[in-house]
Amino acid sequence: MEQGMTIMGKKSILIVDDDRAILSSLEKILQLEGYSVDTAETGREAIEKAKNRFYNLMLLDIKLPDMEGTELLRAVDETEPKMVKIMVTGYPTLENAVKSLNLGADAYLM
Repeated sequence: MEQGMTIMGKKSILIVDDDRAILSSLEKILQLEGYSVDTAETGREAIEKAKNRFYNLMLLDIKLPDMEGTELLRAVDETEPKMVKIMVTGYPTLENAVKSLNLGADAYLM
């Protein structure tokens, strides 16, 4: 089986955000588009999930309860450099955008 494909042949996405409403909304939208979606509310939970499964894409919030999104980005990029990683934030700063991109983010969405 090709890396990144689930048993059903769907691409997999991990959404990391501490806002349950955002997690739920994104999960429903992406599932309707045919993706296999998992969610995590903390950086630690995301790291554990990424250790146990390959994800094609990770959408991660810059502000998490247990760590900064940039810390999570660095940790995941070291173990899964091929995963596409997109930072998402409601609190954009130039510093965070530059830091995220330098740490391996493929995009930075506001």
